[in-house]
Amino acid sequence: MGNAKTLIEQVLKFGIVGFAAFVVDYGVLMLLSQFLGMNAVLASGISFVVSCTFNYLASMHYVFRHREGMSKRREFTIFVALSVVGLAINELVMWAGTAMAGESALAITVTKVIATAVVMVWNFLSRKRWLDADR
Repeated sequence: MGNAKTLIEQVLKFGIVGFAAFVVDYGVLMLLSQFLGMNAVLASGISFVVSCTFNYLASMHYVFRHREGMSKRREFTIFVALSVVGLAINELVMWAGTAMAGESALAITVTKVIATAVVMVWNFLSRKRWLDADR
């Protein structure tokens, strides 16, 4: 797993990439839900997929080290599978949050922040376990 300093650096890089992915995710979500009038849960699913693509490219380049002997195809497949679980978590939190608080911009924002925090923990732990060479 490496030393504590290396792990802290990795968590910080993960946070930076995650923040950028959140900006992409949130921007697409608000564009679709607030400007185009799309249902917030559907818009959240679309924005999550766009953000996930960005996140894969950035995470596997800047955060995690490629495992020797693992093909890029397998790496991407595992990343997508882990992201699908993250998407399910995201959608469940978005559904529950908007069902309780409504679909105003504030309610969607608060719900999205909560969903992002929960999914972020899942993403780091699962990617560290199944994708990182330094696990």
